[in-house]
Amino acid sequence: MTSVAHLDSPNVVDIGLSQMLSLVSDYDSDAMLDVHLIGGFDDTSSKNANLANRSSAKLDGYSYSLCAKIIETLRDRNEKFQIHTLHVLQHNTRWDPDGTALPIFSGFVVETSTGSIIPASFDRTSRCPDEIVRRIRVTACYRDPNWDGRLLETYDTKTDHFVIAPCTWSTHQLYIAMAIQELSDAEILLRCSTSPSAESPDFVENERRQCDYLIRHPLWRETFPHKQPRIFQRIEGGSWVKC
Repeated sequence: MTSVAHLDSPNVVDIGLSQMLSLVSDYDSDAMLDVHLIGGFDDTSSKNANLANRSSAKLDGYSYSLCAKIIETLRDRNEKFQIHTLHVLQHNTRWDPDGTALPIFSGFVVETSTGSIIPASFDRTSRCPDEIVRRIRVTACYRDPNWDGRLLETYDTKTDHFVIAPCTWSTHQLYIAMAIQELSDAEILLRCSTSPSAESPDFVENERRQCDYLIRHPLWRETFPHKQPRIFQRIEGGSWVKC
């Protein structure tokens, strides 16, 4: 069985790995579990910087602390892990002509029957259903203690359903959305991204779509009546319909 997760903060690593392992229900506790770490690039470095200075400098980027936390947590757990792929940090970093660090790739697909991993990119047509609501949940849940340190599970493999759990948002987030809409595209990119130079071309557009939804739906109960999740099922052809 394969378990895949997006870890974007050291704060979710401990509980997140436990969540992932709980979904791998058929593994032997003494078995060696294959691990593939992919995606984080060296966001502290510049091609033009002196290598010795980079080595001794404070590593205050986002990727290094996250990758270090993952490795440390794997080491300290009781299960047995074997790292097959470590395509992170400088292994996943290229530089543009100005010396700006960029990821070589940031997406992949997994062939679950074989465990094969293939680099991939995704356009809007291949994204999840109810994409904007899902994006809002990601940003809104940081204020929800029920999700503190946990990964946001969405896809139910047993039922083949896509489930967006209910979340709440306040007037504070509405004010933030209204303020963001007043910014220029360049300002949104700089203020809303931890890696502005590495974002996809539609990053700013997606931020504006998210803000627009919050402005048009300031009351979260309109989106999650009676605090019920939004559930989608797959139909023939691979598209999704709301249950």
